[in-house]
Amino acid sequence: MPFSLTKKSPISGKLQTMELPIDEGTFNQAEANRQRGMLIQHAYPMLSDEQREFILTGITPEEWAAAFPEDEEDPDHGDGRGDYEAF
Repeated sequence: MPFSLTKKSPISGKLQTMELPIDEGTFNQAEANRQRGMLIQHAYPMLSDEQREFILTGITPEEWAAAFPEDEEDPDHGDGRGDYEAF
């Protein structure tokens, strides 16, 4: 049975709910592991990056896309690597 998680988005301030493809017991065990220091990707390997982001922040994929749209190629950094230098 899917588990519904509700969190407040720091972007919109709205309560958002996401249905996760895990049961409440699995969620509670993974949260306990995270509280003991396990990385979220190890605590929830069965969830997507977007689902894990929601657990951490309450930001939905739609909010993320609206808040941080992918820019067209930046003329100064057309390769998308930013200001990094290769060594």
